[in-house]
This record gives sequence, C-alpha cells and structure tokens, in this order.
Amino acid sequence: MTLCTGRRGTGKKRKSKPEVVVLQGDVAASSSSAAEEEIATQRLRQIFQETTDEDTCEGLYTTQEGRSNQALRDIFEAPSEEGTWKGFSSVTPDGDVEHPPHPSTEVDLPQELKGQFGTSQHRDPDLREAMRKVNVIDGRNVDGSGEPPLPYYAIRRGLLYWVVRRRGENQELLMVPRPYRDTVLQLAHSHVLGGHLARDKTIDRIMQRFYWPRVTRDVARYCRTCDQCQRTAPRPHLHNPLIPLPIIETPFERIAMDLVGPLPKSARGHEYILVVIDYATKFPEAIPLRNMSSKGIAKELFLMFSRVGLPKTILTDQGTPFMSRLMKDLCRLYQVQQIRTSIFHPQTDGLCERLNKTIKSMLRRVVSRDGKNWDMLLPHLMFAMREVPQASTGFSPFELLYGRPCRGILDLAKETWETQPCPFRSTIEHVTLMRDRLSAVWPIVKEHMEKAQRTQGRAYDKSATPREFTVGEKVMVLVPTAEHRLLAQWRGPYEVMKRVSTVNYLIKQPDRRKKVQLYHINLLKTYHGREEEVALMALEGKGKEEALPQVRRGQTLLPEQSRQLDKLIMNFSRIFSPFPGQTDVLFHHIHTEPGKKVHIRPYRIPEARRVIAKKEVREMLRMGVIEPSTSEWSSPIVLVPKSDGSMRLCNDFRGVNAISTFDAYPMPRVDELLERLGKAKFITTLDLTKGYWQVPVAPEDRPKTAFATPEGLFQYVRMPFGLHGAAATFQRLMDAILRPHQEYAAAYIDDVVIHSEDWDSHLLRLRAVLVSLEATGLTANPNKCCLGLSEAEYCPPVLYTVGNGKIRPQAEKTRAIRDWPRPRTKRDVRAFLGITGYYRRFIPGYATIANPLTNLIRRNLPNQVEWKDETEEAFQLLKDGLCSDPVLQAPDFSQEFIVQVDASDTGLGAVLAQGKGEAEKPILFISRKLSDREQRYATVEKEALAIKWALDYL
Repeated sequence: MTLCTGRRGTGKKRKSKPEVVVLQGDVAASSSSAAEEEIATQRLRQIFQETTDEDTCEGLYTTQEGRSNQALRDIFEAPSEEGTWKGFSSVTPDGDVEHPPHPSTEVDLPQELKGQFGTSQHRDPDLREAMRKVNVIDGRNVDGSGEPPLPYYAIRRGLLYWVVRRRGENQELLMVPRPYRDTVLQLAHSHVLGGHLARDKTIDRIMQRFYWPRVTRDVARYCRTCDQCQRTAPRPHLHNPLIPLPIIETPFERIAMDLVGPLPKSARGHEYILVVIDYATKFPEAIPLRNMSSKGIAKELFLMFSRVGLPKTILTDQGTPFMSRLMKDLCRLYQVQQIRTSIFHPQTDGLCERLNKTIKSMLRRVVSRDGKNWDMLLPHLMFAMREVPQASTGFSPFELLYGRPCRGILDLAKETWETQPCPFRSTIEHVTLMRDRLSAVWPIVKEHMEKAQRTQGRAYDKSATPREFTVGEKVMVLVPTAEHRLLAQWRGPYEVMKRVSTVNYLIKQPDRRKKVQLYHINLLKTYHGREEEVALMALEGKGKEEALPQVRRGQTLLPEQSRQLDKLIMNFSRIFSPFPGQTDVLFHHIHTEPGKKVHIRPYRIPEARRVIAKKEVREMLRMGVIEPSTSEWSSPIVLVPKSDGSMRLCNDFRGVNAISTFDAYPMPRVDELLERLGKAKFITTLDLTKGYWQVPVAPEDRPKTAFATPEGLFQYVRMPFGLHGAAATFQRLMDAILRPHQEYAAAYIDDVVIHSEDWDSHLLRLRAVLVSLEATGLTANPNKCCLGLSEAEYCPPVLYTVGNGKIRPQAEKTRAIRDWPRPRTKRDVRAFLGITGYYRRFIPGYATIANPLTNLIRRNLPNQVEWKDETEEAFQLLKDGLCSDPVLQAPDFSQEFIVQVDASDTGLGAVLAQGKGEAEKPILFISRKLSDREQRYATVEKEALAIKWALDYL
C-alpha cells in the first residue's frame, strides 16, 4: 500500500533539534542528622496539609504541557467539518482513503492513582532522600538565605522538582514516583508519538521534563525489553567464530551440490545448472538441466557416480528437489548420508555457494548476445576451472583426481614452441609414477588446506563473538516475513528445544507451519522479556489458579483492545484447550445395508512403526476416543506421514463406506463465504480441537467402526475420520450451533469464523459465539485460533486472504504457482489447470488465455504433450496473472452492480464490478470456452451470447 501522508489545517510545521540535558552536581548528597531530618519532615507535612491533591491536579492541568495535550486531542480526536479526522490519512493504490488509528493522548492510569501524584511523591521510598534535601519551598529558601547553588530540590504547589541549569536557564524537572514511571516510559518510547526511539533519545526526551533516581538505568531496561523494538531491530553484527570443517583426504568421499537458476532458456531447453563439487580435490561439475525435478537430478548423479564412485556424504540445502522422497530413497539405496544446511544459512555450504558465483560470473563473460548457447559453454568453463590450481590445496583439481597434470591449451603452445617429442612410458611405469605422485601430493595438500583454514579463521574471527543458548531460553529468529524492508521483523519469542551442535539449535515455533526447525546461531538473538504480573483467575469452587491461554491476536489491535480480549479469553478459558471436548447435541449414525458386514484383513505394519501405532492407540484410549471391542466388523489401519515428519494413525473405512448410505447434507459455498468475509474490518477464526472427536458415535453403530491394531481390536466412541458421512454430520452440528449467529458467524466443518465491521460489535459477537460453544461442550485449539485479525486466511483449504474489503489469493499458493515447472504430460497440465482454475475469478478472460493448454488434454492426443510457443505464452500469462498480487473488491449489496462482457474467437468473458469512474473496482471475473458450434457464430451473436451467459451465471 502506498502511504501518502498530509496534514489538514493551516498550521505551520516547526522543526526542533534534539536536546541534551546536562546534569551537574551529586544527586545523593550526604545524609543529614536525625534532628534536621525530623524538622524537614514536619515542614513537609505542613506543606501537604496546606496544598490539597485537588489543587495539585489543577496545577498540573494548567501547565503548558496540559495545554499541549488538549491541542493533541483536538488534532487526533476531534472530527472536522467534512466528517474526517484532523490527523494523517493514507491513500491506497485503488484510491481508497484509509485513516490510521488515532493515538490516544490520555494518560492511562489506574483509577486509584488519578489525582494522587503529590501524595505518591511523599510516600515513594525512592524520593525520600530528595524530600529531606529540599532547599526551596514555593520560592522561599528554607534557611532564609538567597538562591541555593544548582542543582537543588524544590517544592512548588506541593510537587517536588529537581532544578538544574540547562541552555542558560534554570529547568524544573518534575520528580516522578514509582507508580507513574511506567506511564512516562510508555509515552516517551512506546507511544506512537514516542516513535520507539533508542535509549539515548528517550533519555533526552524524558529528562527535559522529568527525573527520578536511576532514570537512565530504567530507560535502558525499558528500551531493551521493548517487544516491538526487538522484532523490528536490524540484524546485529554478531556472529560466532568459524568452526573448521573436517579435511577430506579421499576423492569424492564427501560432495556438495546445489542448483543454479532459472537461467534464460537455452536452445536445447536447459534452464538450470546442477552444481557438484568434491570436498577433497575441489573437482567441480556443472550439469545443465531442463527443470529442477528430483528425477532428473537423480539420473545425473547416477551418471556421475559411475565415473567417480559412490560418495559417503552429500551436503545440500533444504531445497524441495533435495528434500524429496526420491532423493532420500536414492541415498538410502547407495548408503549415502545426506547432510542439509540449516535454514536461511547457506554459509554452511560455502564451497558450493562460491562455485555458483564463479560459474555465473564466467558465463556472463563468455555467453553470446542472445544467451541461447550457455549450456554448450559449460564443458569449456569446467575445463578451465579444473586446470587451475586451487587456493586452499595448492594443486589443480584435475591433478588431484587423476594423479597427473592436465594437458591444456597452454601446454599445446609450449609443445609447439619447444618442438620436442613427448617421452614414451609403459602402462606399468605410468601407473607407478601416478601412485608415487599422489602419495607425495596428498600430505602437501593437507598442509595447504590446514594453513588456509587457519588464515581464513583468523580473518573472520576478529569480529566474531562466541555465544550460546540454553535449553528453554527464549530467543528471536530472523526470518524473511515480507518483501518490504519496513515490514521485516524478528519472529518470536520462541523456545530453544535442543542444542544440536556448537552453532545449530532446534527451535520450537508453534505459530509456524513447521513446529520445530533447525536454525544457525547467527540467525538467533536473546529475547529480553519484561517482568509482568501474569493474568490469573480464581476458579469458582476450586482452590487453584489457571493461567491465561496463549491465543494469537491481531497485530493491529490497540492496547485497550488486547486487554479486552485477554479478559474475554480468561472468562472462556475452558473452551481454549488442546484436548477435544464432547457435545451432546447429536450423535453420528452409520446407516448400512441390512445383513452386510465388513471384515478386512489388517495391513502389515513395518516393525519400526509398530511402536508408533501402539502409542497412538494408547493416547486415543486415554482421551476416551476409542474403547476395546468384540465386534464382528473390522477395518485396517494405516500410518500416514504428516508434514513435520511424524506419523498419523488413519483408518481405511472404504469397505464401510461402500455399504453405507450417503448423507447429502449441503456444505457451505466458498464464494458465499468470501462475499460475507470480504468487507469485514475484524475477523476471528476458531479451529476446533480435533473436531470430529468431539461428536459421539451412536452406541448401536460403534461396532461398525471397529479396527484391528497390534494392541487388539478397538471401536470408536467418538466420530472417526474417514467415514464419508462424518463431514456432513459435523457441518449439521455447526450449523445448528451457529444458527442464532448466522448473520455474523459461519463454519466450514470445524473452522469457525466471526466477522464484524467495528470493534465493539465484534467483541459482543465473539462472546455470543463462545457462549454457544461452551454450552454445547466444544473446545478450540488455542494454537490455531486467531482473534481480532484485520485480514485472515480462510475458506479451507486456506486458499484466500480476506478482510478490509478485499479478497486475494493466499501468498503461499501464488508462490507455488510461480515456481511451477513446465508440464510434460497430460497429468501435469491437468494439475496446473486445476490450481489456476481455483483462482480463475482473479484472472480476466481465464478461459481464453488457458485455451491452448486445455487443447493439450484432449483424448485423441498423446500423453506426452507437444509444447509450442502459444502454450508457453499461455502458461506464463496464467502464472503472471496470479503472481502479480491480484485483488478483488468485496461486494456491497446495497449498491448497484456493473456487468461488462466481451467475446473473442475462442471464449467469453465478463467482469462484475461496483463503483463509478475511477472508483470502479472488480468483484469477480468469469469466463468460459466456446464450443465448436459457437465459434462459428457471427461477432454480434457472440457478444449477445456473452451478455445472456453472464447474466444467467451471475
């Protein structure tokens, strides 16, 4: 969003330079005698009796700062005559004017502290020493002499000040008691008008007006523990010392590989380079590839292994081709250990990364103007690199691998000028000479590599700082979260689970797709938390306290809104639980054909997975999901790998489904959900904890769910996954629960969404839905719930981002489309058309653009598709159309709609829009392909057909 800021009104903008407070003298002077202390105390009591707290407050609000606060209220809180706010505004690329939240200028204090500033000063133990040293009271010196030397303490209108000399005049700094210091720090640093400036600037700002003992230390601690500053801080210049890699002495015992690309497509269709380098000899390989599929990489690796032998170790990054199951099977087949670099830290494979840079640099210098022949030049470049001595070994890779010098182009020139015949050697002499040479060379190579490691380590470690983290420590992780620099943030805080090596740590990140991830220490930093009181609630009838469930909240919420959510979550803490509840609203029934039973022989479970199956069964027994069975029915189980590598126990109920009656209860339409959610300003999503397991199975139907395990025969007490009527039963349950809230809440199976256009109504609606869920005994997973979001990912399987009046594709899905390889078979084309067809509402004229691709999957064509220029153009247009961040406007049914249609030789297209002139915005794009008969229509007939079809469709 392009942000255009401006100031309404005619006030001139004044520039101010940062001011530095110069403090002189000793604050803590020597203590007075007991008699002097008693006299000072009595004098202060008289002062506080004469000056009431009401007078104190009146004096506070009549100061220049009080008038400044009133002016700020006028700017940020008072609406102008046009009905807009007098602050800043922003204009989106669509021409919409958006106003930011208006920062409150009210001092947020507990009710019991308001009007008690003077009393708090008198009672504060930190200010007791300053009270005893007061020199001036309401302009009169306590000892009757003239003005005391600076700095000194003074009391004016019942308030304690510290008077210092600054910029040629006396400045009175108000002494702040302990209950008010957090407010001062929050306003000076965390408030939007504080700007989250660093420690020194915050100290300067505070000490222009306030002072208290150890103010510098308190400001430094507050700035260091500021959560927002820690998330947005630049990457620190801290890195751990280098760890020397093991020196490999056997050629091709350890290799590293990586992919370079995509590059301009060559005349032979190559777009990528598979780069491989040997850690012992530094012998490089660069193999051109047409795509980065695991199948092509495995084929080229096998061809290379046939020349140099099988390695023991392969080092790669965590790219998709290297993490595939095919690559894992290849390494398992050849007993090769696969090592991967930690995420976002390619420096681990620095040898291969440096080779990538060298290859690209050489290609830029030798490639032809059209760039179509770079794959033909790779062998020549590899020859050049293999012939030159390597810096760390002192010998050329060719010589270390083959045991003889490489005869290159310079050797040809030398032989031509010397005109001497080459000496003849027999085979035995050649082999003996090569062995002797290799045995003499490798000790020298090892010495050179150790020397190079020491030299590089000394240069790198000069600026290195050794660090380490302990298990359980809170850390921040540097992860690219946005393309815009201003939006990049540190993620966390996360917990350190395990120290894998000196520089690698396993981090637990519950809010990300991969719950446990390995990170290098250079991407981590310590999280400094603040010591705050934990919100606790006394449970009625119980003598214990329960902590506030950790539920994700919207990042744009104001502090007051977050506090309101905390209170709401605490009131409904029973709902937010990682364990499934149980409803009594309905039972799940399984209606099967009379007289038929299902008994399928159990599938064989590998011995390594039997322990996992037993553990899952015992956990389900503990939660009351299953029970032992003596049923005549039996279905097999299978273990399915999850995205994080763990296994999930699933049931194969295909036999039961084949004889069961189908439940035709309707599921929600995705397009209708999008239209309802699109215009919402606040969205809350609730993911029910193992939703199916919260619905009981009818007692008479439980034997039909029996399944065989290594532990015996069990049957389900709660509704299992895999039954084709389960989704309909759960949708029927949620529709019944949310029927009183259908105007502002909906559910797609176990994903509940609540939407509103203002915060107050959203809070009331969320409370109403939680009351209904609590009454029916359902629970929601706190780790997957999101409260008060401005934009949410919804409409399972989470393919859209909705909110703030806009609808757009999910960023993760568009990235997958952007990296989609070129289809080669009909199946590949259907897969690509399937994912892009799901987003066809975002692409104008989708059917016409995709026509060359749909023609490839006709029945009379071969399975291997013929890729032409027109299909490549259609392929790229569809990818570009979805990767250019398309945005649709949410419909407003109180306004009129505009339908625009068009017809081409092969398809029809239409757009549904709202708005007038430049404010017109698209809501939906529709299109379809013309049949052979319709393609023979006249132009005017095609346009008439487009109008009729569009109106019928919409």
